[in-house]
Amino acid sequence: MEEDLKRWLADAETVVIAGIGNPIRGDDFVGVAVVQALQGKVPENVHLIECETVPEGYLQTITDLNPTHVLLVDAGLLNLNPGEACLLQPQQLSEYRTASTHMLPLRIFCDYLSATTVSRIALLLVQPKNVEFSEGLSPEVQKSAGELADLLLRLLTYSPA
Repeated sequence: MEEDLKRWLADAETVVIAGIGNPIRGDDFVGVAVVQALQGKVPENVHLIECETVPEGYLQTITDLNPTHVLLVDAGLLNLNPGEACLLQPQQLSEYRTASTHMLPLRIFCDYLSATTVSRIALLLVQPKNVEFSEGLSPEVQKSAGELADLLLRLLTYSPA
């Protein structure tokens, strides 16, 4: 995961990290939890957006930022252990289902961004344990959210000597 993210971010100039998820659907909220953990810690060229269940409501905001990279963080049904994550390209979305309750399918969201920006787009998906009506992340997904935030922060603030 770290090497994949490092390669993907290698030439990043302006980055948008969009957290997606529903606060009352357990682990579905993981994307927003990762963004919240990054608030106030990232460089100025990194823009954090808490989309919750309406990422499509932020399409214009993202487009106006003219990012070189857009990372969507969400829960995804990946057939992995709870808390395990993977980095996917939008064209790989048909192989997996996101667990979020957003209205616009993420593939269409990504297609729109591809058509309106020159951004590299990727999805950081985390396997949920529970997406039933409940508040708070499971321990496994909470741990993963913290580790992913730490990893992103390390990669986004890294500057070669």
